[in-house]
Amino acid sequence: MTPTRKKRLVLVGLLVIGIGAAAAVAITALQSNMFFFITPTDVHAQTMPPDRQFRLGGLVMAGTVERDPHSLAVSFTVTDGAYELPVTFNGILPDLFREGQGVIAHGRLGEDGQFHAHEVLARHDETYMPAELARALERTGHPMEANIQPGPTARQRD
Repeated sequence: MTPTRKKRLVLVGLLVIGIGAAAAVAITALQSNMFFFITPTDVHAQTMPPDRQFRLGGLVMAGTVERDPHSLAVSFTVTDGAYELPVTFNGILPDLFREGQGVIAHGRLGEDGQFHAHEVLARHDETYMPAELARALERTGHPMEANIQPGPTARQRD
């Protein structure tokens, strides 16, 4: 092999190693920041590790919202029609948050079986529901309101 070919081979090898290392770092960083959409039925069907963050989606069950009068602590139950999961949150809830409305809560499942949310999102108007939540409610046979239309999926938005 000539010296020129050896230099090219070393350069290509270093380039492949560099790209591989950059890809590994990017994939690791993305996996630690990824939020998965999970319904109460999915939580019931599988055991979630306590340190895993995910997005819990469903409807706020009627009659379950309890507010602490001395703090911003709120507890409520999220349901998808088949299963229910108690949620605790300490903070200011969105204006559109109320019983019977769709909600997405970001947080972790505690060892006590409760979902501890650090962020709660309510759907932004009366005609929108995330497509994942609409499909989950349809799978469980939960009747959807007539005015709720499923939102676009990621493929439809692109």
